[in-house]
Amino acid sequence: MPAPQAASSSSHPATGSAVSLGDAGLLAVLLLVDSMHLVFARALTPYLDPVLAATLVLWIATLQVGVYGIARRRLALGAIRRNLWSLAAIGLLVGGSTAFGYMAVGYIDPGTASMLSRMTTIFSIGIGVWWLQERLHRWQAIGAGLALVGLLIITFQPGDVLQLGSLLIVGSSLMYAIHAALVKRYAQGMDFLDFFFGRLLFTALALSLFTFVWSPITAPVPVAWLLLLATGTVDVVISRTLYYLALRRLTVSMHAIILTLSPVATILWSLLFFGAFPTPQQLIGGVIVMVGVGLAAIQRTT
Repeated sequence: MPAPQAASSSSHPATGSAVSLGDAGLLAVLLLVDSMHLVFARALTPYLDPVLAATLVLWIATLQVGVYGIARRRLALGAIRRNLWSLAAIGLLVGGSTAFGYMAVGYIDPGTASMLSRMTTIFSIGIGVWWLQERLHRWQAIGAGLALVGLLIITFQPGDVLQLGSLLIVGSSLMYAIHAALVKRYAQGMDFLDFFFGRLLFTALALSLFTFVWSPITAPVPVAWLLLLATGTVDVVISRTLYYLALRRLTVSMHAIILTLSPVATILWSLLFFGAFPTPQQLIGGVIVMVGVGLAAIQRTT
């Protein structure tokens, strides 16, 4: 699932875009775990309702981070209370985004979904221009236009199921971009661990509400519990920790550009585990999306 960038970059800003050997190793591991987000979601599909699966994954991750914070005596619950409403809004948006992502991989392959999820960067640029009064540069506009063309190529194809899966990912990306803007506006001053735990907690609470209202509740079988534990640990705790660590050591722009490569690995994972590969139309549209996102992200480094 994707994470807010501003919360950690404010305290340890990167000073350059060059990537050292150590940073390259960090980014390689980050790409490896980041690319598995929708693969984990797809792996859980045969065992659990997607919203229930996402809920259990987030509670496992919340428990792990909470235990770590308490054991290290670094968790300040007062900070979470002071930022209650902003964290609740962030959790609601991330919860909706996560639920849509888990639902989408029941309709389209993880590789195609991962390529479409890069639209988060384009939505973030649009929100930055509209709400945060940021300036839209020419190459950002061109990149956004290309990404939208790719989105249309993937979405508007025969088959209602494929269209539904694509639209779920687009909705997930939009909610994630809105939450990132809220983080940038309201949560930058929080300590990272307090913010991370609060975000996980309120995301888990939001998903619990969605599960109670819409999803059948069934007890996971032992294999499902193992997958849930692996997903919560790798896809949430480890992946997001590496994400923030990389963000502290690199510029935001370089970070975004590197993660544009994540769908390539996701396609390979999807082919390996599920025998699923994007159709030529999906692949062409996805490549156009990633090129557009790359152009828009590169503009921030110039």
